[in-house]
Amino acid sequence: MTRVATIPLQQTLSSAIQRSQQSLATSQLQLATEKKVNDYAGLGLDAVRTLSAKSMLATQETYKTNISRVSTTLSLYQANIEAVDSSMSSLRDELFSAVGTGNSPGLQDIIKDAFGDLRNALNAKEAGVPLFAGSQTASTPFAPTSLDDLANYDPTTAFTNDSVRLSTRAGDGLDVDYGIGASDIGSSLIPAFQALAAAGPFGDTLTGEQTQAINDALGLLDKGITQVQSANARNGRMQAKVETLSTRADDRVTLLTNVIGSVEDADLGQVAIDISQRQTILQASYSVFSQLNSMSLVNFLG
Repeated sequence: MTRVATIPLQQTLSSAIQRSQQSLATSQLQLATEKKVNDYAGLGLDAVRTLSAKSMLATQETYKTNISRVSTTLSLYQANIEAVDSSMSSLRDELFSAVGTGNSPGLQDIIKDAFGDLRNALNAKEAGVPLFAGSQTASTPFAPTSLDDLANYDPTTAFTNDSVRLSTRAGDGLDVDYGIGASDIGSSLIPAFQALAAAGPFGDTLTGEQTQAINDALGLLDKGITQVQSANARNGRMQAKVETLSTRADDRVTLLTNVIGSVEDADLGQVAIDISQRQTILQASYSVFSQLNSMSLVNFLG
């Protein structure tokens, strides 16, 4: 006699419901985390490639950070060097005007202010550290404190910076040496200011000796301005190089991020579709299971 029973069918449906619940939970977790899996074991054969890509990504992000810091420092170099260039060019114009007219009201103050601009720029700091000191960061790189103080110095002893230049790792096997010393900017300006200091103080009109001294100082000043502009040009070339390295690092970070994402990141559009479908399947399973449980052989016996 054939036996009629619903228990085997209930067991089958119960297993199917559990699988549907597990699939739905997996999809909901993917939606919440935006990841296909939550551990490397779930990646299978792609786990090794993903780990390697993450290591490379961390390295490239470090390079990118290093390059960003260098770029900031180079921008500070540029700002201070251009401040010196602008101040010295203005001083030259005032000296030319004084020589041309023979009148020099306020010229002494103008010279002192220009010297102050030079000193402030060469002793500029980044995060409390002198920018132009090389490795001698314990002292200010430009020692003279006033225009009159220049008589105690020559163009070499006026500067305390050394020739050590900063270096950073900007790529695999690529170190970038950068940095500018105060003497690289201002050593040729010192003779010009010394000549002006020796010829002063200047009154409202120039004497013949002062006019000649200013003419001599102008030649020295032109040489000093050329040095300043050359330093700025070198800094500009380094900025262009660093910008290229930054773009290269950005491209590599983007590439590696995409490689990792192609393995780890879930397709949220597909996940949403999967959740909808699995909810429908689960609801149908619940309905069938409920109907099965409500069935009784008594209803069919006459």
